[in-house]
Amino acid sequence: MWIAHEIGHHVQNLLGIAQKVEQQRARLGPTSRNALSVRQELQADCFAGVWGYYARQRGLLEPGDLESGLSAAASIGDDRLQQQSAGHGQTRVLHARLVGSAGAPVPAGFESGDPGQCDTFTAREP
Repeated sequence: MWIAHEIGHHVQNLLGIAQKVEQQRARLGPTSRNALSVRQELQADCFAGVWGYYARQRGLLEPGDLESGLSAAASIGDDRLQQQSAGHGQTRVLHARLVGSAGAPVPAGFESGDPGQCDTFTAREP
């Protein structure tokens, strides 16, 4: 899943999303910059899920591959998200709102295969 996540970032580059995020980050304070970065990471996760959806359809994933990848990503990602939040708690709340909070959440793109489900920038916080 890590490679798929990085491909998600490549998709963001191709679509011009990464450049827009960097431009916005330059105009924001630390807390808002953090929230924007989290949304960008969650979108990359969602794009990785879209890849996983089609990989599963083509028989490229074996049973347990998704769970194994998500478990590894969760152990790294949760620490990273918490560290990025700088004690504000906003990151964990946003993460839970956008992708769920139970263990290793399945990216929305994996469930639907629809990259249109990956708009984490307009998703509202609770």
